[in-house]
Amino acid sequence: MFKKLAIAAALAVAASSSFAAPTGVYAGLDLGSTKIDDVDDSKTSFGGFLGYGFNQFFSAEVGYRRLGKWDDVTVNQTQLSVVGSYPIAPQFDIFGRIGYNHLDIDNSFDGNRSGGLYGIGVSYTFTPNISARFEVQKPTSDSTNYGVGIVYKF
Repeated sequence: MFKKLAIAAALAVAASSSFAAPTGVYAGLDLGSTKIDDVDDSKTSFGGFLGYGFNQFFSAEVGYRRLGKWDDVTVNQTQLSVVGSYPIAPQFDIFGRIGYNHLDIDNSFDGNRSGGLYGIGVSYTFTPNISARFEVQKPTSDSTNYGVGIVYKF
């Protein structure tokens, strides 16, 4: 009986590690919506990212995203962050991010804004190379981005 339990536990660990957060180089695309406090409407966001997973728990990412366009104002985000992941089931991970971002605000004044960002999300692994994720990110204290992305591990 104990032998069967040990084999089952070993198989569960092996299965969860094969569907864990990406290790090595990965890239992805995302699509979402950005809401700015005190602005009536949300705008569509889209972007891409490139990352390196050091192990199933930690990775580093760099990304670029068009946060949205409101009338004559366009906001683009460039970010660098550390992502921590934790498997909660064989194919599900939760993750959190903390990092730095630079916002390029194109309007009649061409402003820029830099600072910290953070986010939280969940990911689902379809195959060892392909996963999807949903994330809520705070690029600034007065904006929130909700995004869905696809990730490909090389």
